[in-house]
Amino acid sequence: MKKYTPLIAILTLSTPAIADDLPSLSSSQFHQCLDGLKYTAAFRDVSGDTFERYRPSEPDPTVIRSLNYQPEFKKDVWDYHASLVDSERVADGLNAKREMADTLRRIEARYGVKAEHVLGVWGVESNFGQTLGKKDLFTSLATLSCFDRRQSYFRSEYANALKIVQNGDISPADMTGSWAGAFGQTQFMPSTFLELAVDFDGDGRKDLVNSKADALASTANFLSKRGYRTGEPWGYEVVLNGYDGTSGRRNKKPISYWQSMGITLPDGRPLPYNMTSAGLLLPAGKNGPAFLVGKNFDTFYSYNASESYALAIAHLATLLEYESTNTNFATPWPTDDAGIGRREAKEIQQALLNAGYDIGNVDGIIGDNTRRAIMDYQRKMGVSVDGRAGQKFHRLITSQISTQQAYPYSSSTPTQPKAITYRKVLNADGTVSLIPMP
Repeated sequence: MKKYTPLIAILTLSTPAIADDLPSLSSSQFHQCLDGLKYTAAFRDVSGDTFERYRPSEPDPTVIRSLNYQPEFKKDVWDYHASLVDSERVADGLNAKREMADTLRRIEARYGVKAEHVLGVWGVESNFGQTLGKKDLFTSLATLSCFDRRQSYFRSEYANALKIVQNGDISPADMTGSWAGAFGQTQFMPSTFLELAVDFDGDGRKDLVNSKADALASTANFLSKRGYRTGEPWGYEVVLNGYDGTSGRRNKKPISYWQSMGITLPDGRPLPYNMTSAGLLLPAGKNGPAFLVGKNFDTFYSYNASESYALAIAHLATLLEYESTNTNFATPWPTDDAGIGRREAKEIQQALLNAGYDIGNVDGIIGDNTRRAIMDYQRKMGVSVDGRAGQKFHRLITSQISTQQAYPYSSSTPTQPKAITYRKVLNADGTVSLIPMP
């Protein structure tokens, strides 16, 4: 799970597939809480009219469920990385780079932040604006302000969300996002918006939802304010060449030190002296990919307090800079079952639906419902049961389903291959049926 940070969004836009049991939230307790909130110091600059106009009628128990969600399945770093940096995202990023080329040049000139580094954040946060989140921010933040833990934090964000609408920067209808309150093209929390959002397109509004220019410039402003160093890379992949000493992003040393330890670039060339200092990042241990990371990597980290998250931004940025579609690192992850991208994830989900499993929508996001179905399928196939959607399971289910579809009857003459697609139907009793589509 992602951690809370004081400024930027905590959780991914898509809430994990989790059990249907929801906490019971008292409506009367909710409104009693709101009645008291509007007179507190946090809401001092929110007018009574604004508070009441956007006051939710009922709390949303799903956000409390998300707040306390504990994943059933551990996600390895190579799975996490593959889900964020795949061929589809790189292709989308290259299109975005061309579309926004002039704007990105002007942003780089003003804030000193490399265009591809801004693109990396945009791609990881919202898939270049394609996934903005659909939760009503006022309902989510009001609910989180009145129930469960971290209420003080969320009350401040709730007040800030109301201030944004009161200031006229964002239309109330556009105040939707993640369950935790992040919104816009690059998923700012309301407090971050008030501190760092900018009007880059000159229309008088800081619209991080509908204005790509505003959103990207605000992201560059954020990175700049967090210590971004113009002209420096985020870092680069290296080879340890037997080095077995200390590591860690914070344990920064001069490049000359790492060079004296025998560390080189993957092709054997010496390390470039283009960072003031760098720490050695080993996200999967000494047998996996290794990276020397500098201050600019730290600014990515400050966006979400996760080294895996920051590495995804960094890797995507590098691929977009060199316009490469090869998402592999020079040193492979230490596994014989690599992670999958969204295309393979969607193929697994469709195959599971075709096999009769009710897993929800085919969206390329492997949640707990999909993993439970994978476990059941693995048991039936007599293979090791781990619930993981990796390359091995992708090969297993796509080959099996393909064979079943190509030879649906016991016959010596193959029939014409035909894929079966199901649609979900909600029955009157609340159950769900899967109906084959013609």
